[in-house]
Amino acid sequence: MRNLIQSSDLAFLMEADDALSAGKAGPADFGRPAQHRMLVSLVMELHMSLIKRKIFSVGVLTLMACGASAADLADHSVPSAPSYDAPGTFSWAGAYAGLHGGVAASKFNPFNNGRAPAVGAQVGYNFQAGSGVFGAELEGSYLNNEVRVPGGNVESRFRGGAKAKAGLGLDRTFVYGTAGVTTTEFEGRRLVSGSDKRKSGPDSWKQGYLFGGGVEHAFSGGVSAKIEYNYVINNAVPTTSGGISSKSDLNDNVIEAGLNFRF
Repeated sequence: MRNLIQSSDLAFLMEADDALSAGKAGPADFGRPAQHRMLVSLVMELHMSLIKRKIFSVGVLTLMACGASAADLADHSVPSAPSYDAPGTFSWAGAYAGLHGGVAASKFNPFNNGRAPAVGAQVGYNFQAGSGVFGAELEGSYLNNEVRVPGGNVESRFRGGAKAKAGLGLDRTFVYGTAGVTTTEFEGRRLVSGSDKRKSGPDSWKQGYLFGGGVEHAFSGGVSAKIEYNYVINNAVPTTSGGISSKSDLNDNVIEAGLNFRF
């Protein structure tokens, strides 16, 4: 082919190439000898080959780009929504201490005339398993509750109690029952002859029992508030009042409200 292309034909080939590139002429448009027409045909074949290669290259690049886009879509799936941990259930487990105040009365009605104040403090510890809560508490109260007995009056002054608590923890609300033992100081009082004043007689401590229940609600900052009822049984309390010895059942209905501080 190199032998066919002479230097004298270079200008012709350049002219033919420009004309073919512009789409203005074909082999028949050039009134040249057969050799020149053959060269023009060769130039056209080269042009067609280049066009086919360009089309093929563009197709390959397009397929590669589509494949890359598909891979990107496969690798970058839609992210799942962020998960948030549900707030934990409140726990009643742990130690606490607090104060309480209320009334004690021999009758269930705390607003009758025989009521007396009951104030004191308590400490305790709770355990929790699921929604079940159980624990133990020590309580001390000052009562100053005076009741009538044969030959005079008896005053209950101080009371200590050890009780068990068990119930359900409904998140921040604790509903529970109580049962335990108590020890109460009783002091006999009698009228002084010729006066309306009463004189204290011998005092003694008597063991008793209690049972009841309550509701406690926890607030932020480790503080909780409660309201509780206990029925305290003191059977056959020996008393000496006005020179008369007797045994009396001195039972109390105690209603109290209190605050506990958890730590």
